[in-house]
Amino acid sequence: MSRLQKGLTGLSSYSRQGTTGASQMGGGDRQANKSFEELKRHIHNKLVEKLDLSRVSDLAGDTLRREIRLVVERLCDTENPLLNRMERERLIDEVLDETFGFGPLEMLLKDPTVSDILVNGPHKVYVERRGKLEKTDVKFRDNEHLLQIIDRIVSKVGRRVDETSPMVDARLPDGSRVNAIIPPLALDGPAMSIRRFGANPLKLEDLLNYKAFTPEMAMLMEAAIKSRLNIIISGGTGCGKTTLLNTLSAFIPTDERIVTIEDAAELQLQQDHIVRLETRPSNIEGKGEVLTRDLVRNALRMRPDRIIIGECRGPESLDMLQAMNTGHEGSMTTLHANNPRDAQSRLETMIMMAGFELPIKAMRQQISSAIDIIIQANRLTGGPRKVTSITEVMNMEQDTIIMQDLFKFKQLGIDQNGRTFGQFEATGVRPTFMPRLEAKGIKLPTNMFQERVLLRD
Repeated sequence: MSRLQKGLTGLSSYSRQGTTGASQMGGGDRQANKSFEELKRHIHNKLVEKLDLSRVSDLAGDTLRREIRLVVERLCDTENPLLNRMERERLIDEVLDETFGFGPLEMLLKDPTVSDILVNGPHKVYVERRGKLEKTDVKFRDNEHLLQIIDRIVSKVGRRVDETSPMVDARLPDGSRVNAIIPPLALDGPAMSIRRFGANPLKLEDLLNYKAFTPEMAMLMEAAIKSRLNIIISGGTGCGKTTLLNTLSAFIPTDERIVTIEDAAELQLQQDHIVRLETRPSNIEGKGEVLTRDLVRNALRMRPDRIIIGECRGPESLDMLQAMNTGHEGSMTTLHANNPRDAQSRLETMIMMAGFELPIKAMRQQISSAIDIIIQANRLTGGPRKVTSITEVMNMEQDTIIMQDLFKFKQLGIDQNGRTFGQFEATGVRPTFMPRLEAKGIKLPTNMFQERVLLRD
């Protein structure tokens, strides 16, 4: 007898006995009066009670789900044979989601139009579709139910959330980013934010079709990556920084060794030679924490050709800049800033967080010599996400870093649907790093940087 059959035998026999008992007792009428949620909880409890999940946990997911579905169907017939077909199918699906998935969130996670899921307590769940927030009918039973789902998500990636550690960053199997915060910090019950990543990562052609940037801008970004320029992708929350980083990483040659460093691993690089590193929070005793800065230092000993940091938000910025200045060219990272000049200011602030009292001029010299390009991404009014500028970081003049925009997006207004429209422009400035591109055998069209309108949106 297989392990699956052993795990299901007890429950199958229970189902047959239960059917007989129900018909003899006339219990169908009583069960028919239960609310849908009560019935779902009752069947789920019966399933968990009778099924030895430890025996079947190592079986293939599709096979296990199919076999369990048959058992749940029998339980539905046992507990309430008066359900109509639609209610029965919904009940079966939701019980399976409670058992193997993420409960009420499963239907939202299966919806490809949903980009963000925002849970404000058990009875308020919002989603973002096509740049617009809307409230859904999805609800959790209570705070405890929501906490169970949060715990299921974070425990899969070795994280924990409880009163001693009430905030957590995690990820779903598809790479989607999850943040959760629970009482006592969250006053109205547990809150969770899920930043969706599609099952199929967006490719360059997709972003071009969405008019996130123009072919000329894509050509320059590809040339910059192949010629090993150091790049920072800057932008606000939800503007598509990580998506852009994923997309641009496709231009990295396959014969290079890449080390990625993230708080919650969500990058989906297409190369084979990748070492993925992830930070670790402290344990319940407050020990064992591994910070991004520790991983950056360790990565330098791993013979990387490129280091990609998911996001710089602290003292690791100094180590990253030093790595870029000491032979690890072609490295990339993202950071939160509203424009390239703000990105420079944030880098200076984060360098100060490293605990060294460096003069402003020394910090700016580090930044100007390490960073070659800042790609600014923004989420505009109405939801469109665009690369609003590609800026070259040049050199120092006295105590000021000189920057120049190569391409930019100029907003012209807002249409009747509340969405921003405008045009992409070439500024007419030729970058000073062109000799570095040509030294790598990369030649761009001579008129590529000629001042003109590239695309109207």
